[in-house]
Amino acid sequence: MNPIVVIPARMASTRLPGKPLAMIGKLPMILHVLARARAADIGPVIVAVAETELARVVEDAGGTAVLTDPALPSGSDRVWQAVRAADPAGRHDVVVNLQGDLPGVAPPTLAASLLPLADPATDIGTLVCPVADAGEAARDSVVKVACAFADDDARTVARALYFSRAAVPWGAGALWHHVGIYAYRRAALARFVSLPEAALERRERLEQLRALEAGMTIGCCRIGTAPFGVDTPDDLDRARRVMAEAA
Repeated sequence: MNPIVVIPARMASTRLPGKPLAMIGKLPMILHVLARARAADIGPVIVAVAETELARVVEDAGGTAVLTDPALPSGSDRVWQAVRAADPAGRHDVVVNLQGDLPGVAPPTLAASLLPLADPATDIGTLVCPVADAGEAARDSVVKVACAFADDDARTVARALYFSRAAVPWGAGALWHHVGIYAYRRAALARFVSLPEAALERRERLEQLRALEAGMTIGCCRIGTAPFGVDTPDDLDRARRVMAEAA
């Protein structure tokens, strides 16, 4: 595999406008994510931006920014447009989509997203970690994955059967929290962004269901804990506290 890491970022967040440039310590959030992606050392890193203001910040820090159409409907579309611009010859056969709102992501986590692609039948790799408690299981902001890890299963990779905001699967046993980092085979990403929105995707508001409905295979690598994401002002306050304590 010859991966490239793409971080989609735009300023027009509904719940936290200007999110990529929100300061965490001495750096804007997007530069924290960029530094973690570089530290993973799995391939070149580009930031797929929607605004020239954001591109300047990335480039002034020594990063590579690719300006994409602000009207694109999703981060996945932004990633695909940036990859085609940055690598038109298709040298990179795997595209890692790292969300720009994960400032605390551990670098080894990115490498883990590649592990499901060791199976040539898998189109997309992603990550899961155990749901910690009943409160987390009940929150619809926490996406759950139905994947078959038995309690005594030593495997680190399993196939995703369904994604839901509900606590699936039903019954006794572990629940798995989806971590929204994806490693796409390049051809799989090209196909994914060409597909129309799917019925279950609309119902659950989860775009990965578009891939499953189209018969694509998603493999899940399990990790210990989920990196914290920043979606709201409260999340940003938490990120500032956590990263200040870790410094």
